[in-house]
Amino acid sequence: MTDTMLAARMHNVAEQMRLEQVPQPIPGLGEVRVRVHAVNIVPNLSNILENWTTWFPEDPLPTLPAIFGLDPAGVVEEVGDGVIGWEVGDRVYVNPGRYCLACEACRDGDLINCSSYAFAGYFGFTPTSVALLDRYPGGLAESMLAPAYSLVRLPDNLDFNTAARFGYLGTMYSALKKANARPGRTVLVNGISGTLGLSAALLAPAMGLTTLYGTARNRELLKSVADLMPDRLHTHSLLDGPVDTWIQEQTNGRGVDIYIDALGPGADHETFREGMRSLRRGGVCVDIGAMMGELSIDIHRVMDQQLRIIGSAWSTARECQEMADMVAAGTLDLSPLEHHVYPLRDVNSAISGIAERNGGFSNYIVSPTA
Repeated sequence: MTDTMLAARMHNVAEQMRLEQVPQPIPGLGEVRVRVHAVNIVPNLSNILENWTTWFPEDPLPTLPAIFGLDPAGVVEEVGDGVIGWEVGDRVYVNPGRYCLACEACRDGDLINCSSYAFAGYFGFTPTSVALLDRYPGGLAESMLAPAYSLVRLPDNLDFNTAARFGYLGTMYSALKKANARPGRTVLVNGISGTLGLSAALLAPAMGLTTLYGTARNRELLKSVADLMPDRLHTHSLLDGPVDTWIQEQTNGRGVDIYIDALGPGADHETFREGMRSLRRGGVCVDIGAMMGELSIDIHRVMDQQLRIIGSAWSTARECQEMADMVAAGTLDLSPLEHHVYPLRDVNSAISGIAERNGGFSNYIVSPTA
């Protein structure tokens, strides 16, 4: 093994990444080095690279130049001191959530609410996130450093390209769990044809969900999504009228138990409000789409109807392991994902090409081993 490796690094905001030789990471106490086989290029990455410091200056980027790459999967190639349960050769997904293990939230076991919580290879959520971002670069390199707590064991029937989608799948899975989704509950997903939204249609059979409603604009994509769950997934184009009117018709005026908003930063605020008006009394809304800007809602109705609104940013390594175990058991079928694989040298093409994806079905992957 050489002392250096090939990596894609961003030197300045809004510039393309540069391919460079950088030192191989050396795992310390409780850490491993992973040989990266696949990194998912998420739809929001171009916004992170071009606009983040202007849009969300309160959420810091790693110190530049930096290696990005949010969702890596690969093989453990070196194990540091103090690591128990992981060995060289283990196939893993690396959850990018990083936490300090020292703050009050961490000591309470509420790790995802760590006061320094960060997405390795992406951005942080507080000013103190930078130390974790700089210690743990992302996956757009031949190898990467990871704390052992972030690893998810992959079954033999789960390939690296599919596993690299676990961040966005896990975001939906965690949202459904927070809302107590289960058989008999009705779920509405705004943005069901996108990368986040499609995850609900993939996860629903594994979680025993019997009735799923989904909205988007593109009617052709909606049909493809509905075909994943015939007779149980009902879809509606936003071009065909308000969401809440459609839901009232579908549910005989009752409304849905759960509303998950998977619409992205540029989405129309009124669509979110229509989703809120689609909830039954006592229903719950979970936001995972990161719609931008201050949103006006009828807070009196929220009180009177005892509605809940929850923000859910990601998933834990435990939740990702649950999904991997579903794949192993054959209950979670991820075969509808369409993989578009690029070698590391074409990373900038992969980032720009994702704008022409086939909705959430397209899985854009950079593979340093290709």
